[in-house]
Amino acid sequence: MTTHLLLLSLHLIGAAVWTGGHLVLALRVLPKALRAKDASLVVDFERAFEPVGLPALLVQVVTGLVLALQYSDAPAQWVELAPGFSRAIGVKLILLFITIGLALHARLRLIPRLTDERLVPLAWHIGLVTLTSVAFVIVGTTFRVGGL
Repeated sequence: MTTHLLLLSLHLIGAAVWTGGHLVLALRVLPKALRAKDASLVVDFERAFEPVGLPALLVQVVTGLVLALQYSDAPAQWVELAPGFSRAIGVKLILLFITIGLALHARLRLIPRLTDERLVPLAWHIGLVTLTSVAFVIVGTTFRVGGL
């Protein structure tokens, strides 16, 4: 197995875990929690998912940066959003910063104040994180055809 294939495989497994976990949360756990007005369902899922989900995200970040350097060894082009692989890398970096911002917002603002009555703001947050993770996957598929 080549280094590139190993990195790509780890990256895709991390994406499957991260995105799949958020899809399960958004489409299965959250609707039940909202119907029951029971924030503990979301908190319990998060506690179970976090030890798997956060390492998966970390694997994606590390392997993503190494793969990005293989596709486009000019990081300055990533922030310029130059066409092709550089643009796709730049968009993925923007999505990463959005993900980090949402994670910090959840950890510092939403979760500490979470009650059954404050479940709706968290639901919007979960929707944004899920959409961002799906966008990561969609942008990632463009690498197969040459980037954005």
